Amino acid sequence: MKTSDGFSLNAESDVSFTTESDTPNAAKYKYGVHLQTSDSFLRFPSPLTSSLCTDNNPAAFLVNQAVKCTRRINLEQCEEIEALCMAYYSSPKILRVPDSRTEVPITVQSIVIQSLNKTLTRLEDTDVLKQALVEAGPVKICTNVVLEVKYSLTYTDAGEITKADLSLLLGTISNAVVPLQQKFEIRFIQQNTKPVPLSGNPGYVVGLPLAAGFQPHKGSGIIQTMNRYGQLTILHSTAEQDCLAIEGIRTPVLFGYNMHSGCKLRLTGATTCPLVAGKVTSLLKGQSFPEYVAPFGNSWARDVLDWVPVHFVTQARHVKDSCQLPVALVLEVKWTKYGSLLNTQAKIVNVTARLISSSFPETNSGNERTILLSTAVTFVDVSAPAEAGFRARPTINAKLPFNFFFPFV
Repeated sequence: MKTSDGFSLNAESDVSFTTESDTPNAAKYKYGVHLQTSDSFLRFPSPLTSSLCTDNNPAAFLVNQAVKCTRRINLEQCEEIEALCMAYYSSPKILRVPDSRTEVPITVQSIVIQSLNKTLTRLEDTDVLKQALVEAGPVKICTNVVLEVKYSLTYTDAGEITKADLSLLLGTISNAVVPLQQKFEIRFIQQNTKPVPLSGNPGYVVGLPLAAGFQPHKGSGIIQTMNRYGQLTILHSTAEQDCLAIEGIRTPVLFGYNMHSGCKLRLTGATTCPLVAGKVTSLLKGQSFPEYVAPFGNSWARDVLDWVPVHFVTQARHVKDSCQLPVALVLEVKWTKYGSLLNTQAKIVNVTARLISSSFPETNSGNERTILLSTAVTFVDVSAPAEAGFRARPTINAKLPFNFFFPFV
C-alpha cells in the first residue's frame, strides 16, 4: 500500500491493457494536451475568475494540480447535483492515447467517509455511493457528498495513459456548511518509476523539510542527499545534552517551525582554542552544510538560478589577544506569499546563516570547562500586504479648433 496525503492508494491494478499502439501513426499525449474520454474530456473542476467551481475545466496531460473551490448549493436539491455525486468522477473512461478506441477505466482505490464532527472512516469496499437527503430530527442533512477528489494517473514515456486511480473523501453536509468547499487534485506518475516526495507543490507545506543542496562546480545542477530530512539540519537536543554523544544525529529544519536546540561540550584544561574551533564548527553546521535552498517545495535541481543562496555571516567580538570560538548557528529564513489570493503559495526568498563566536574561556590547567553550543531557526514572513487596485479615471485630451463655437462665442 502506498499512502498519499492521508489517502491509501493501492500500487497494483487488476486491469490489464495491451501494449500495442492504438493507431498506425503512434498517437500520443503531449504536455498540456487535454485528456480525452469516451464522451468528451476528463473534467477537473477549478476556480477560474472567482472562487466558484468551474466544472468544464479540462485536465491536462502532465499538469499536476491541487485546487480548492466553492459551490453554492441548495441542500434540498443535493441529490440532483452531479458535481456532488461520486459517479461523476469515477464513471469517465480515459482514452489511452488521443482519438483511441482503447479506454482506461478509473479505478476507485479508497473511499473515506467524514462525519459532521470531522471523524474519518475508511470503507472496506469501493462500490459507488449516491448522495442522499435525510432528516435528522428537525435538521436535514445530505450524506455521501463528494468533498475531495484525488486522481493518480500512470503514463509511459510514449505518452500513453496506462492506469487511472481515484481516491475520494465523502462527507455529510447540512445548512451550516453551505456554501460547500471542495478539493481536487491530479497527479501524473511515470510507469516503472517511484514518485519523489516533495515538500510542496509548488509552495512549501508547513511541517515538511526544506529542500537544500550544493553546487559542486559552476554550470552543474544542485546536488541533494537522498534523505530529504537531512538536507538542512540543526543540532539535536537530548536529555544528556552531550554534544559528542549525539554527533551525527541531526534535527531537520521544517518549514514554518521556529526551533531552538543545543548541547554541552566539555573540554579539559589542556585543550587549545584552535583545536576546538574546527570541531565546534563541524558540530554546528553538520557534515555537509548546504549552499542553496529551494524556493519552492517542488523546485527542480537543474534550475540553479531559481534556487536561493545561503548567505553565511560570521559574527565575533573583537577582543585583543583573544581566540574566537563559534558557539551558535542562527538560521533566518524569509518567505513570502506568492501567487493568487485564492490559493497563495509559500516561497522562500532569502536564507541567512549567522555563525556567532565568543571568546575562548580561559581556565587554570587541569580544570574542566563546559561550553554551551546552540542552533536556532526562525521563519520570517516578508509578504507585502495585498492592496486593492483601482483603475484610473479616463481623461479626455482633445483639442477643438479655435472657431468651433463660432458664431456663439
